[in-house]
Amino acid sequence: MSTLAPGRPVPAAAQQRSRPLAAVLAAVGIPIFMVTLDNLVVTTALPVIRTELGASVTDLQWFVNAYTLPFAAFLLTAAALGDRLGRRRMFVAGIALFTLASAAAALSTESWMLTASRAVQGLAGAAVAPLSLTLLAEAVPDRMRNAAVGIWGGISGLGVAVGPVVGGAVAEGLDWSWIFWLNVPVGVLAVVLARTVLRESRGGAVRLDPLGLLLSAAGMLLLVWGVVDGPDHGWSSARVVSMLLAGAALLIAFVAWQRRNRTPMLPLSLFRSRGFSLVIVVTLTFSAGTFGAVFLLAQFFQVVQGLNALEAGIRTLPWTMAPMVVAPLAGIFADRLGVRNLIVAGQALLAAGILWIALAITTEVGYGDLAIAFVLAGVGMGLTFAPISTMALSSVTAQERGVASGANNTIRELGVAVGIAVLASIFSSAGDYTSRQSFVDGLVPAVIVGAAIVAAGGIVALWLPRRPGPPRD
Repeated sequence: MSTLAPGRPVPAAAQQRSRPLAAVLAAVGIPIFMVTLDNLVVTTALPVIRTELGASVTDLQWFVNAYTLPFAAFLLTAAALGDRLGRRRMFVAGIALFTLASAAAALSTESWMLTASRAVQGLAGAAVAPLSLTLLAEAVPDRMRNAAVGIWGGISGLGVAVGPVVGGAVAEGLDWSWIFWLNVPVGVLAVVLARTVLRESRGGAVRLDPLGLLLSAAGMLLLVWGVVDGPDHGWSSARVVSMLLAGAALLIAFVAWQRRNRTPMLPLSLFRSRGFSLVIVVTLTFSAGTFGAVFLLAQFFQVVQGLNALEAGIRTLPWTMAPMVVAPLAGIFADRLGVRNLIVAGQALLAAGILWIALAITTEVGYGDLAIAFVLAGVGMGLTFAPISTMALSSVTAQERGVASGANNTIRELGVAVGIAVLASIFSSAGDYTSRQSFVDGLVPAVIVGAAIVAAGGIVALWLPRRPGPPRD
């Protein structure tokens, strides 16, 4: 039974009486914005960093991958630890570690220093991302949850949208290190807000699962690493095949162990819920198709149209900024319109927008011919962000929300890695960077496949339940 004792779950209604919604949203929103921003903020500053640190092309790849790999690998682990050790405790620890790692990144004078700092950032971000949503769901009444999750989705989407733009602007106007120094005061404020506003809560399990933590983290790390390396080293190379097979084997062992363990970190009972099982599939296809396409389209403006990284990032804003406006509205009207209907509509609009872009792109295409399609895709993303999170949380019990959020975030990050790798491979098989036309020749089929992946997820979404809820025994 929930009580008001320290370290025990607190009824959402009691929390809401003492903590205004705006304060709760700030406490969970600022950290998730910081973490999602840093996922992409470094990409547009890479040329400047390369010059300043004397970095190689391989170093530049690791400045990005060093963040992505631990972030994707430890999401589920961090959520499970939060359920057992305290969600707010893990959340605050993640923010504090992220802030320290940002300072270390800013002070880096060698490539290996920046790579190591980015890896710690990714590890810390894995504690922030899933627990941010879980703590929000615990802190608001059920009647306000959809709207709150919608606003949270808009904040998260904003971080993704402005990351490349902020990175480019800072790199051109200030020293590149300010990309990371900006996180320090924000992180300090976020720690104070989280400790002041949020209450501690835990999940159902009280014992740790060390073997489960090891198997899941190692399996995800190897799987994502193999996917990331696939386009560069070749999908049939011994290196990539070994990592993919080892990662898959470890994850199979993890599932087998969860079946036997009395206190599993990922209760397989979650998948008795049709809503949770299907929304995981939609999350994977949505992330893979969307972010794989965005990755290539951002390069189109630079390679084919000769824009710098900042100008290219600004061109994609109609797509990437739309979720900031649409996601909160989707959360507010989710009860009236239906969560499933919003997800289906979002996937349909997103697939149509991506396909429109693929069919319209030529070496001479004007930006005006793409702008409406970008907006269409952005609206589709906005209709998807919040309802997917709502469906995942609503399909499980309150005690399972932490691990459900971790699992959904893990699949999303895996989808991003898989999407970029698969679409990059399709691009490489049909085109290259040697000329503007060759780039377009590779881009078009890759983006069409991205649209098809999203459309497949939209079809799966048709089978989502009208009224999501945890499975009944």
